[in-house]
Amino acid sequence: MDAKQRVMKAGVEQPEWSWRKEGSFDGRLHQWIKGMDDWQGENPDVVILGLPLSRSSISVSGASEYAEAFRKGWKGFSTYNLDEEIDLSFLTILDTGNVKMHGTDIVESHRRIEQAAQAVFSEFQHSVFAGIGGDHSVTACTVRGLKKIHPDKTIGILQLDTHLDLRDPKENGPSNGTPMRQLIEGGIVKGSNIYTIGLHGYFNAPDLVAYGKKHGVNMISLKKARQNGIVQTVRAALNELSQKTDRTYITIDMDVLDIGFAPGVPASTPGGMSTQELFEALLEIGSHPSLKYIDFVCLDPTKDPASSPTVKAGIYSFLQVVSGMALVRSRKG
Repeated sequence: MDAKQRVMKAGVEQPEWSWRKEGSFDGRLHQWIKGMDDWQGENPDVVILGLPLSRSSISVSGASEYAEAFRKGWKGFSTYNLDEEIDLSFLTILDTGNVKMHGTDIVESHRRIEQAAQAVFSEFQHSVFAGIGGDHSVTACTVRGLKKIHPDKTIGILQLDTHLDLRDPKENGPSNGTPMRQLIEGGIVKGSNIYTIGLHGYFNAPDLVAYGKKHGVNMISLKKARQNGIVQTVRAALNELSQKTDRTYITIDMDVLDIGFAPGVPASTPGGMSTQELFEALLEIGSHPSLKYIDFVCLDPTKDPASSPTVKAGIYSFLQVVSGMALVRSRKG
């Protein structure tokens, strides 16, 4: 049984949408990213795994549709980053497909995500993992899968988010508001090894803030991050996590963006980051040596206007991380 068969056996299926490769590579994203059928067994720099679940969202959400919208939007992007003057196409990106979800059973879907993530982590140990959600509940699943691969390693989390995601799963089940609490109470991640950047406004209840303080969660408001510099704040958090933990998992909740920049998220709010602030932070993340696991969650294409500003911001965000990786490798070369 080869790697492709093992990943498929773990519950990963080919996406409904895929681009037909026609002619020679023309610098377009959709002609560059490989699917499993195009893969020749080489070691990819990045592996993508779709996590299309949003039944577990507290608010009505079509975030389960984002993995497909993400793929469909590739044609509008080039592999050349004009700002950084670098062509990303010397890197290899493999799209493994989507985790097959259960139609109604959230807990079973979470189990499947954990199993599939564990398989992908195992098969592609030298690649950067990029999970495409799905609501934020999927992060707890992938991190549990990571812990099973590395049971003796300490895991830390960098979370860019408007919300703490520390709700009690006993109240409403393992929803998108609970992943960090699930990981703390499951003994997977210590609260002091969670850094949440981007908190702002009136969107976190006092009891959740109290829980975060009790468990030592590093809660960094957007106001404070702006005062110190968002890139500098992200870099400092990653450096601290690198010193305290063996593995850093990064999760990007797209509702960290201001509603004006990202109307297509289930819990959009005013007062969040601009796309430029997020893109600069992601370039820093992509260039940091601790980058190994990242996901993008809570982007709902069904709420997006016809011009798809949020979906495009999501694809751009992914490419900023890849650009950071490319810049580091080009300097080494």
